[in-house]
Amino acid sequence: MLLTSLTLYPIKSARGIPLDAWEVHEFGLRHDRRFMVVDQSGEFLTQRDYPSLALVAPAVDGNVLQVSAPGMPLLEVPLEPKPTVMTGVTVWRDQCAAAWLGETAARWFSDVLDVSCSLVHMPDSTRRPVDPAYDSTGSRVSFADAFPFLLISEASLADLNRRLTDPLPMSRFRPNLTVGGAAAYDEDRWARIEIGKIGLRVVKPCARCVITTTDQNTLQRGVEPLRTLAAYRNTGGKVMFGQNAIHEGAGHLRVGDRVLVTHQL
Repeated sequence: MLLTSLTLYPIKSARGIPLDAWEVHEFGLRHDRRFMVVDQSGEFLTQRDYPSLALVAPAVDGNVLQVSAPGMPLLEVPLEPKPTVMTGVTVWRDQCAAAWLGETAARWFSDVLDVSCSLVHMPDSTRRPVDPAYDSTGSRVSFADAFPFLLISEASLADLNRRLTDPLPMSRFRPNLTVGGAAAYDEDRWARIEIGKIGLRVVKPCARCVITTTDQNTLQRGVEPLRTLAAYRNTGGKVMFGQNAIHEGAGHLRVGDRVLVTHQL
């Protein structure tokens, strides 16, 4: 088995950046979901309620994060901004301290989403722990929903697409890691894997939401893939597709790295 794609999502719920190789550090992929859009109360905003975030396209240029969207001027912010103005933000049930990135970014995202909002960044000083029910080592996570990594096998998507009238791209499911060479849903049985020199504990299936039904180019929503997945991937009333993982150390990941299962359920 091999790592066949690697995707960075600098801004929570915005488009991803496909990569050939990237650094892994304490939060997971460097810069992954360290930025987030929040409303005036500090509550996180996602494609669940604001599908226009799908059209927000980040790019990394040196030490700068460039952000584009149709009809909008290019926005540039530092990839590692100084936490000059701190504010409190909420991600699900977690409350965190974040750096506010100013009026220019706030106006830009307010125009895109048609709601008063701001862009924030999680500085290194903010520690948001992974749910201790799934981790006893004190791992931390950025503004991702709950875990540093999401992985899916190519075969799992292929199996789903055979059941759909209109096949869907992997981007609908927003994984960081895509694995080739496994059988469909093999990842459900993985407890620990190694990708290159990085170890990852596979800790929890990913419950899928309405974002998966949103066309990432047209923003149109339908019933798929949730309707089809619910027929055979339903656990406790939740639709599961993909697996969440926690890394065990720092290093680099590269497309083409060997994927080795070291422990299975």
